[in-house]
Amino acid sequence: MAGPRLISCVLALATLTLGACSSALPSPTGGEPKVSGVAGGNGGGVPAGGGTAAGTPSATALTPEAYKGELQSRHKSMADAISALAGARGVKALDQRVTRAEEALSGAADALAAITPPDAVRTQHDAYVAGLRDFAGELGSTAGKVGGRNLCTSSAVLIDLDDKLAALDKAGEALQSAGDYPADVVNVKAGKRQTRRLSNGSFIKKSTFNGRSSLEVDNGGTRDSVVTVMKGGSKVFSVYVRRNAKFKVKGVRDGNYKIYFTHGVDWDGKSKSFTRECSFERFQKSVKFKTTFTATQIRWHDWRITLHAIAGGNARTSPVDPDDFPG
Repeated sequence: MAGPRLISCVLALATLTLGACSSALPSPTGGEPKVSGVAGGNGGGVPAGGGTAAGTPSATALTPEAYKGELQSRHKSMADAISALAGARGVKALDQRVTRAEEALSGAADALAAITPPDAVRTQHDAYVAGLRDFAGELGSTAGKVGGRNLCTSSAVLIDLDDKLAALDKAGEALQSAGDYPADVVNVKAGKRQTRRLSNGSFIKKSTFNGRSSLEVDNGGTRDSVVTVMKGGSKVFSVYVRRNAKFKVKGVRDGNYKIYFTHGVDWDGKSKSFTRECSFERFQKSVKFKTTFTATQIRWHDWRITLHAIAGGNARTSPVDPDDFPG
């Protein structure tokens, strides 16, 4: 039995049509008939190397005026968020403003990354968006430090952000110089990391000491402290006691007093607070000073408090919300 006869058909590509071949001979048996080849024109062929038949046009670059408008629409919210962070007073306010600044800069970075700037400033635009993303990411880490009381003031936060802040400022200046584009969102400067301390026994707030009693403070902890004594809603005095040191306040007048204390590192005299590693506590019970006069003697109370745990201690302390701590 003779094998199947092969039929050859040549297609004329020059006509850009696929012609059909016919023959009176019976169709071959066995196998699967296939047609291969390349046809020109718009017949839907896939170009070499993949992709689509018709290339997708790139996004149209914005005009300089439109690009300025995009930057301007986000400039104020970012600049205001950074200014608000720098002006925060109190740990809770600082925590909230760090989070808001992160949201503002992250949102702006996403929006600006989605647009196509004028070709002349593409490099500066990309660097600016990268600076916004880096700064927003660092703010996220900083929020955790504020929440953990490792950073306690806006100045400490800015110092912690110094490198990313400087990089964003530089990227903004480069974009602004390239075409007077509004990218100058950094309007604050970070200071230098410090560890400032007052002398042991320095009074931050001092009143008249003409009583007979005394209050001795023993700070055996690893951080400096400030002890604040309140009578009713009024602050009587605040005194600085260094770590591993003691100080006795003499001449305390009679009365019932509440005693608060804060520990920390780097005392900022302007904000009257520690900038790092801060904590806030108070003694649960009030301390009573009373002078008693008799015909033969005068008796008064002297108190001694320790700001660290000791064996046999009989005075409990409680954490205090930073906003409720007497400033």
